[in-house]
Amino acid sequence: MNTSLNEVELLKSLDREHVWHHLTPGAAASKGVPMFVRGEGLRLWDSEGVEYLDASAGGVWVTNVGYGRTEIADAIRDQLVELNFFAGSMANKPAARFARKLLDKMPGMSRVYYSNSGSEANEKAFKMVRQIAHKHFGGKKHKILYRERDYHGTTLAALSATGQAERRDQFGPFVPGFVEVPHCCEYRNQYPDAAHYGERAAQAIEEVILREGPETVGALILEPITAGGGIILPPPGYWEQVREICDRHQILLIIDEVVCGLGRTGAWFGYQHYPIQPDIVTMAKGVASGYAAISCTVTTERVFELLQEADADDRLGYFRDISTFGGCLAGPAAALANLNIMERENLVENSRVMGARLLAGLTALKDKHAVIGDVRGKGLFAGIELVTDRDSRTPVEESVAIAIAATCKQLGLIIGRTNRSFTEFNNILNFSPALTATPEQIDRIIAIVDDAIGRVCG
Repeated sequence: MNTSLNEVELLKSLDREHVWHHLTPGAAASKGVPMFVRGEGLRLWDSEGVEYLDASAGGVWVTNVGYGRTEIADAIRDQLVELNFFAGSMANKPAARFARKLLDKMPGMSRVYYSNSGSEANEKAFKMVRQIAHKHFGGKKHKILYRERDYHGTTLAALSATGQAERRDQFGPFVPGFVEVPHCCEYRNQYPDAAHYGERAAQAIEEVILREGPETVGALILEPITAGGGIILPPPGYWEQVREICDRHQILLIIDEVVCGLGRTGAWFGYQHYPIQPDIVTMAKGVASGYAAISCTVTTERVFELLQEADADDRLGYFRDISTFGGCLAGPAAALANLNIMERENLVENSRVMGARLLAGLTALKDKHAVIGDVRGKGLFAGIELVTDRDSRTPVEESVAIAIAATCKQLGLIIGRTNRSFTEFNNILNFSPALTATPEQIDRIIAIVDDAIGRVCG
């Protein structure tokens, strides 16, 4: 749809006066923020007609199949005309179809609970853990462990389970019963004397469990690969030890796939790179690639059975929860079309292959720019950690990452970065192009990043 110049100026004025933008200081918003008006594949155009290559998947790891997918829009339109909504207490066709197709990708999982955001998906998981504690453990096994540097959402309970100090600052007091465990970032090795970092980092989780009392801990929530906290890959042996520790202490393992799920890492789900079986998996973002709001809390049959009433007199024994817009049929209709595209175009494999190309290109930049301390990633999910000195590994100031991201934008590339998350580790540039990325687009990303770092850091 064409928009006249006068209308664009009016819309910008209305935006400055009335829209409260996410993660944007008021002073910056008052000057006006970019207005994107069209997208196709990995390309975006703003209201001035300037074209950008989006290597951030919509800014927050969402648009896995890219922009402009009429197939998904048509599926939503057709479904909403037929039936747009009924509460999730009743059945509907797209929810049933998508659940079956999704579970085909997740051996060992058997139930899908629908809601509409990653934060809400994690809230549902937390409520499941708390109700299981009351039904089966006299309320004692209610604590939920989370990992330093992981992120699980913006609601108060999800933020209570987030290991990022600046994201939490000024929002407390937090929900009781959430306990932090140490990170597993080997580049920031906090166990230099350990012979095997992965095993030692997992043992640190068990140390927290033993300190808190295993009889009080109901669940551990982890990202399979830490996303906004720094693109942190788990070290070898880590996940196997974590699963064993959870089994030993009867602790449910929740894996937050809100970012990593649906092909981002070069597998259908991030946890599938490792020999583990989760009890609960949460997902959102790439489930429908941003074409509709949908999230899923997926469980094993065992977890489902733990949350059913024991007998006819057990009035409160089932999972008494609802998500209003978990009943909007646009979500599963979009998710089903999104999954069909991923299968037909072999996008999980493309993520793996193009991800290897991206990681190799970014690694080559490390030889050229001393400010690059580490390059990490898996699939189309990569990060660069910026340091003032490779020997000391001192993080650069956040302003350096801001300047590089801003310069990339000036050169026609949109990337991500850690944003007011930590007191000292807002030094990571993030890359997550759509899973449709071509070799030429990957090479362009690398070339622009090379140019931007050279301009900012010399």
